Amino acid sequence: MELKDYQQRVIADLNEYLTVLENTQQLDIAFKQYWAEKSVTDITPYKNNVANVPHVCIKVPTAGGKTFIAVNAIKTIFDCFARTNPKLPQFVVWLVPSLSILEQTVKALANPEHPYRKQLNIDFRHRVAVYQKHDLLMAADFSLDTVQQQLSIVVMSFDSLRAKNKEDRKIYQDNGYLASFLNNDNHQNELLADYDASALINVMRSLKPVIIVDESHNAETILSVEMLKNLNPNFILDLTATPKNNSNIISYVDAMQLKKQHMVKLPVIVSNHQDKHKVIEEALILRQQLENIAIQQQKDGGKYIRPIILFQAQAKTADDNTTFEKIKEFLVSVNVPAEQIKIKTAQINELKNIDLLSPQCPVRYIITVNALKEGWDCPFAYVLASLADKSSAVDVEQILGRVLRMPHVQQHGHDLLNMSYVLTASTRFLDTLQSIVKALNKAGFSDKDYRRIEPVTAPLIETKPQQPAFNFEVVPQAMDMVDDFDCQKIPTDWQNFSIHTELVEGVENSSTIGQAHGAPQVVVTDTINTPLSSVSQLMQQAMSQNQHYQAIANQIPDNHLPMELEAKVNKYAIKEMFWDEVTHIKLPQFVMKSPNGGFFAEVLLPLERDWLLDGFKLAYLDATISFEHIDTEMYQVDLEQIGNHDYAPKPFKMDYVVREKFNSYILSLNKEGQILNLTDRLFKLIGNLYPLDDEDVKSYIGRIIAQMSHEQIKDCLERDTAYVKKIKQKIIELQDAHAYKTFNEWLEIEKISVEPLFILPPTITPKGKAPDIPKSLYITEESINSFEHRVINEITSLDNVLWWHRNLSKGKGFCINGAFVNHYPDFMVKTKSGRILIIETKGDDRDNSDSANKLKLGKAWANKAGSQYRYLMIFENNPIDGAERLQDALKKIEQL
Repeated sequence: MELKDYQQRVIADLNEYLTVLENTQQLDIAFKQYWAEKSVTDITPYKNNVANVPHVCIKVPTAGGKTFIAVNAIKTIFDCFARTNPKLPQFVVWLVPSLSILEQTVKALANPEHPYRKQLNIDFRHRVAVYQKHDLLMAADFSLDTVQQQLSIVVMSFDSLRAKNKEDRKIYQDNGYLASFLNNDNHQNELLADYDASALINVMRSLKPVIIVDESHNAETILSVEMLKNLNPNFILDLTATPKNNSNIISYVDAMQLKKQHMVKLPVIVSNHQDKHKVIEEALILRQQLENIAIQQQKDGGKYIRPIILFQAQAKTADDNTTFEKIKEFLVSVNVPAEQIKIKTAQINELKNIDLLSPQCPVRYIITVNALKEGWDCPFAYVLASLADKSSAVDVEQILGRVLRMPHVQQHGHDLLNMSYVLTASTRFLDTLQSIVKALNKAGFSDKDYRRIEPVTAPLIETKPQQPAFNFEVVPQAMDMVDDFDCQKIPTDWQNFSIHTELVEGVENSSTIGQAHGAPQVVVTDTINTPLSSVSQLMQQAMSQNQHYQAIANQIPDNHLPMELEAKVNKYAIKEMFWDEVTHIKLPQFVMKSPNGGFFAEVLLPLERDWLLDGFKLAYLDATISFEHIDTEMYQVDLEQIGNHDYAPKPFKMDYVVREKFNSYILSLNKEGQILNLTDRLFKLIGNLYPLDDEDVKSYIGRIIAQMSHEQIKDCLERDTAYVKKIKQKIIELQDAHAYKTFNEWLEIEKISVEPLFILPPTITPKGKAPDIPKSLYITEESINSFEHRVINEITSLDNVLWWHRNLSKGKGFCINGAFVNHYPDFMVKTKSGRILIIETKGDDRDNSDSANKLKLGKAWANKAGSQYRYLMIFENNPIDGAERLQDALKKIEQL
């Protein structure tokens, strides 16, 4: 199981935030700067909910894969902390709002065959333990030694920390089983004074956990905030579809991203009817048609799907179970097999221990009120049929999310299997629609994610039927009336109906209400004035709406702004005078066929630097590094002395006592033990060097340490991050040399070529605004420094310059890809002759250590791109070979 594209971007967002936080060392400043770098300036300031503790939120709609995102986030968080406190235990408290979600989470995380656990095993080298509260209370495979050697996750409910009853209060009582933790150096410093040192709450506090809060909107009370403080966390990550006002959101996922990745059954098709008999009738027929489609799809090689209806009843009183039994009795009376019907209410749970996804499971109908809340998931649930009284507004807020999850997380061959359906019978339909919108909002979606369809009751083509369409005789043992349900109003041969839909472009359909603008129209091919007309009409309109909705989703670029951020960024368009000629520009980039083969084996893809590292092994390369002129500054300082104490992030505060003790321990070992322990420490600090093999990197670090004297090892322990910086720089230099050699070889044999790929976006969202300089391509350009201002000001004064553009960075702008890290040049300039100049500037205030590599890459690109393109590197002073000063560059540009 791999992360979807949008999930990868969420993890990238988390990593970017942690990097900014590590660099700024201020919670409020980091949050503001993080969003500023994404061009979002109108952001609500950081809320310091738990003082000094980074507390951030990821907004993910229902069915967006929150748990898998959380699983992948754990390593990202601990990797960041390891750079400051490499001996910090990797301890996670995973909080959930209900026992059902707790059971579900534990089952998934503990199962070695489940994708969640497989990912954890990859990230933490199979050193993973999953606990529940009672495991910790009994110290079952839980001790100071074990937590220091593994990732430890304890899954707990919110309530279990609130000490409401005798069982919950056990975590606050003295506990002899946990005596080993009293030897923890941090233990005495982190105690809650009112509780014994051996109490589980104090043990967890000493481990400074990362807290993951699932469905965090349920943890909003003052007591819950105090509960989080009591755990003494180093970091809090909330995941929810509906963040609260005090949430510090660092990443958004919206509905269209989920639709694009086939995670959800959207849009929701909503249809209102004359009475609840029509709801039942249409639900039964619709579900049967969906199953017929699913059966045929499976025969054609698709996945198994058994569509399920959720019948939402309206109990007359809180404990009225007779309503549900009567609905079940009524369904049986119209030929629904009893074994296919289950009741799930607060008092009755006939779904317990039933695997609804199993092909052997017969369940197709579930009767409930609002018992199917968060934590109950069945992707086979397609239809929500409300049986509330006609005069009632239908309340689906708690239950709609249960029909949104897509079976098998893939698009299915028939449109009707890619949507969900809500059927109601209410004279207060506008109120019902509001309930649906609220339900969508609660699930993290919006009012743009449903489509209202009005059923027809008359045939669109009048034709006299040749024979009765339905058998209205009920089964012999059934009553004619069950409570207020009339059995004779439901045809008992509904299971035999077969509806064929036909999508027709450009046909006017006056009966469609709420039709999305521009969506294809449909016609009904049935010729009988029966319920088939209504169901067929619904199915065909649904197909039309789905195709329109999917088309919108497919048009959305991968880096589009979620709806919540649209109003918080300033967008600037290409100037109208340049629009026509700019739309034809596609800037060349390096491409090659994927070395990994597979589906894209013959397709030219943008070149990735990793592909050029094929065959690269550190084991064969030089491991000699001079540490004589290493930076003298420590990587971190005591954060209690930095700025505003309330916003100094706790996880980056160095624990000098633990660090000194650890350093002394390593120095007391023989040389072999020192190499082993220091290698492990530096390896954790060096971070991900993909695509290099971890063991290759560790072996290389070990070879470097083996050459160190005792004094160098001691110095390395004191200034480990400075040493790591040197080692990483050496590895990158070796990689660059290998990649550049391969790059040139493949260019020569034309394994690498260039293709026009990059299109200038119609609008940009700059982080800051450049001064108003004539001939800019966009109405406003990205901000520039003083030397860049001077360069572009003089270039635009040339008569032959048509327009200029400040190139964006970090995946937003044009990059020259190749042997080195992607190069995002500073400017694009187009001359009146049609030439496009790519310009990199180098002021004296810049770190120009990478200039030579950028120049090599830029010149290689210009040579292959064609005579229309040029690459220039302009220095303020002292240009390197191949680059030039501003005045020399201006003379050259003037001739182009």
